[in-house]
Amino acid sequence: MKKFALILSIMATMVVLAACGSSEAANGEGEDGKKTLVMGTSADYKPFEFIDTANSDEIVGFDIDIAKHITEELGYELKIENMDFSGLIAALNSNKVDFVFAGMSPNEKREKQVDFSDIYYEAHNAVVSMEDTSIEELSDLQGKKIGVQLGSIQEGKAKELQEEYEGIEVIQRDLIPQLVEELKTGRIDAAIIEDSVTSGYLEKNEKLTQFILDPNTSKGSAAAFPDDSELVEEFNEEIEKMKESGKMDELIKKWFENGGKSE
Repeated sequence: MKKFALILSIMATMVVLAACGSSEAANGEGEDGKKTLVMGTSADYKPFEFIDTANSDEIVGFDIDIAKHITEELGYELKIENMDFSGLIAALNSNKVDFVFAGMSPNEKREKQVDFSDIYYEAHNAVVSMEDTSIEELSDLQGKKIGVQLGSIQEGKAKELQEEYEGIEVIQRDLIPQLVEELKTGRIDAAIIEDSVTSGYLEKNEKLTQFILDPNTSKGSAAAFPDDSELVEEFNEEIEKMKESGKMDELIKKWFENGGKSE
């Protein structure tokens, strides 16, 4: 009986310890007791998020700085998961990540699947091509191959152009650098990319040129969350504080004017 009681005691202790371990993992608590939030991103979208290969394998960028600032202000630890842009919403809906920062723009399709924060940055779509292709306006895209990032707002825009201009073929790639490489090698004629992202590529490649696709309409970026997430309100409050304090302007200047360098 004593041996039996001892076995029961040991088993009970193991169950309690296992439960404690499961609880800690489920709550996403770090070593200091803070809850950890997992952020999904696609680190190919400079200057929003990219891997600074010249210095390390760390993911850096405009969105990363915003996420770090907000989570720190709210008392969370931050963990960043890098994945293809097209898989970010699925990762949210399967609870693999708590939120997404990836230069993502709300649209009707996405808003049916996830919740969005307030807009934190606005930009325009640009049509990028090699100078010798003489693509200077939308009509020049007729019969051309247009590259877009899979799952992006730009993909939807390219499909709209397909209906308006005859012979357009839409080519999808996972990463922005792949689109630029396809342009340089002539496998596509043009690519639709956000203008805040194209600036760095145009500086490094003199033969690349662009025109703004939608000069009279701006495209906003927002953070994405699972439906009914309590984080939306918390993040909105911090985004507003960043705008009012000048912190958002400071980060915009750092990443879009100074190439990621603080003054």
